[in-house]
Amino acid sequence: MAEAAPARDVFVEVTGLTMTYGDFVVQRDLNFAIPRGSVFVVMGDNGSGKSTLMRHMVGLDRPARGDVHYNGQAYWGSTPDVRERLRGRIGVLFQGSGLFSSMTLAENVELPLSEHMGVAPALARDVAATKLALVGLSGFDDHYPAEVSGGMRNRAGLARALALDPEVVFLDEPSAGLDPLTARRLDDLVLELRDSLGTTFIVITHELPSIFAIADDSIFLDAETHTLAARGPPKEMLAGYLEPKVRAFLERGHHP
Repeated sequence: MAEAAPARDVFVEVTGLTMTYGDFVVQRDLNFAIPRGSVFVVMGDNGSGKSTLMRHMVGLDRPARGDVHYNGQAYWGSTPDVRERLRGRIGVLFQGSGLFSSMTLAENVELPLSEHMGVAPALARDVAATKLALVGLSGFDDHYPAEVSGGMRNRAGLARALALDPEVVFLDEPSAGLDPLTARRLDDLVLELRDSLGTTFIVITHELPSIFAIADDSIFLDAETHTLAARGPPKEMLAGYLEPKVRAFLERGHHP
């Protein structure tokens, strides 16, 4: 198993995080660090709390205990003003793209620019066109979500997540429902953006092809013990990790 990244490379750090719904503990005592400019995968079976962890990390749900640090700054332990500033450094692609069906792709990308930054309409339109081109959707600015494929909707959702030039982007099951070729193209796009922009990507997924294709590092959340069961690059886990539950997860179907 790979050692954690050196402290100087850490950009996101989760410390002692416990998540609950009422009396039910979803996950307890999570501790892990994510290097800047990496693709970090959160994996686990259904019901393990992967998307719940994302919601706690992006500021939608407050943890029962623990905190999330961005570049050394505690999120939940900070004032509302600081949390608002930190949120501006985070982009999110929600499952199913999260686009507004009544808006064009460009209008969806413009939304965070106008709502959070007060960017003038003409400039917002230019930025939206640039972000759509970045994800391979140049010329589709005026199309509505229903007029494009699922893969294109996810790309447009990614363009919106990149609208404010975030330092870290969360992707929640980005390949869900996509055919293998479209999913692979999305994986390739994530790697291209990581390399060209230096953005840190945190990907919530149970899709094995994506896990093996893009993950620099990963964690496995256990739905039965309600805590982190494994940490490391997935290929190294598969080659040398002996925990039966983790091996069973990584050995499903075909893999490299």
